[in-house]
Amino acid sequence: MSEDSADVIVIGGGTGGYSTALRAAALGLTVTLAERDLVGGTCLHRGCVPSKAMLHAAELVDGIAEARERWGVKASLDSVDWGALTATRDDIVTRNHRGVEGHLERAGVRVLRGTAELTGPRTVRVTGEPGGTFTARRGVVLATGSAPRVLPGLEPDGHRVVTSDDALFAPGLPASVVVLGGGAIGVEYASFHRSLGAEVTLVEAADRLLPLEDADVSRHLTRGLKKRGVRVLTSARLTDATRHPGGVTARVHTARGGDTALEAERLLVAVGRAPVTDGLGLAAAGLATDGRGHLPPADWSRLETAAAGVHVVGDLLPPPSLGLAHASFAEGLLVAETLAGLPSRPVDYAAVPRVTYSSPQTASVGLTEEHAREGGREVAVNTLPLTATAKGMVHGQGGMVKVVAERGGDGRVLGVHLVGPHVSEMIAESQLVVGWDAEPADVAQHIHAHPTLSEAVGEAYLTLAGRGLHQH
Repeated sequence: MSEDSADVIVIGGGTGGYSTALRAAALGLTVTLAERDLVGGTCLHRGCVPSKAMLHAAELVDGIAEARERWGVKASLDSVDWGALTATRDDIVTRNHRGVEGHLERAGVRVLRGTAELTGPRTVRVTGEPGGTFTARRGVVLATGSAPRVLPGLEPDGHRVVTSDDALFAPGLPASVVVLGGGAIGVEYASFHRSLGAEVTLVEAADRLLPLEDADVSRHLTRGLKKRGVRVLTSARLTDATRHPGGVTARVHTARGGDTALEAERLLVAVGRAPVTDGLGLAAAGLATDGRGHLPPADWSRLETAAAGVHVVGDLLPPPSLGLAHASFAEGLLVAETLAGLPSRPVDYAAVPRVTYSSPQTASVGLTEEHAREGGREVAVNTLPLTATAKGMVHGQGGMVKVVAERGGDGRVLGVHLVGPHVSEMIAESQLVVGWDAEPADVAQHIHAHPTLSEAVGEAYLTLAGRGLHQH
């Protein structure tokens, strides 16, 4: 064991941790990063990247069916080579992992492979190779991420009962799956399995899918999933689950007061994620988590905890932080610049885009209509179906654009909500609109290309600005 020091010590090498480290190093600070697993964290190795790789494969499968059934292209799907599919996924992950390692090395960040714990507000003990006690001259950044929430008595086994962390790595493709949880993760996995031919039942305890999103988003998403053959049960709670040699029997109590037994080869539990703080030594720095296991900052403008010099990023943060990788990048930049003594704007969580990569996709930024009205705002709302445009008809997947703005000629845009194909790539414009407090008339003067899906966004603003062409 040895003693060492650095300007900044980062515990956790996921998106929030390594972005903090890279930015701090670029600003001339010496940085030590401790990671007990692989840099890149859950997002790179078990979440965002591998799941989106698999969803792209699912999109290709859907395209074969659309070509045959809608466009007269006599194509057929012989089979899915699971080994080849996962090999491509793993290659993408591996190349990204090497890229992150290379960035850290070139930046001069010292990476310690081991488990780290606080022994004080500025001291960290690392057990690993090399181990030792390390002192932070400017600050410690906690970025230990999260893990899937597990239901009591329903511990995952990696085969019959799986979580979002291991669902992609379970053996083979199940013929049927029950997905427990209708948030973004559950919806994405339900969509993926359905595309690859599984019978899918999606169970959500709230009264609609994506309950934190706009109600119209939930409605259009549910319609799209049902059209694809996904069975959706909302206001439904799991009461019991039994494993047997052929799979799992999940018993669900439904909104109508009845009990339903669901048979499937696999049960995928996607009921949220919990911050990882076990063994972190928070008490040694005078810190404690809240009732949900998060570590709230005392100063959101600096993401600094009640212990001076201890900052927090990523999934450890409670709301309004969103637990999204791209929000973690922004948090990492903020903390690094704060530790370097630079002025930095606090993260504007209202302007962080939220995307679900299912089929259909959803993408939103800003306030929902409900939240805007609950906040006492008088709003003007415009909803336009994507099929009102030529390109929307070409894709034939339905969907919509919904803009929520303050009422009045100079009311700013409060929120934008999209459902349909490729909307994950369309949300960036709306992020700027909301983040810059633009008004519908500001956007309406800019021309959107025809024919495109984004043309529907432009048309929605034209209508709100009183200049509608095809919508009145």
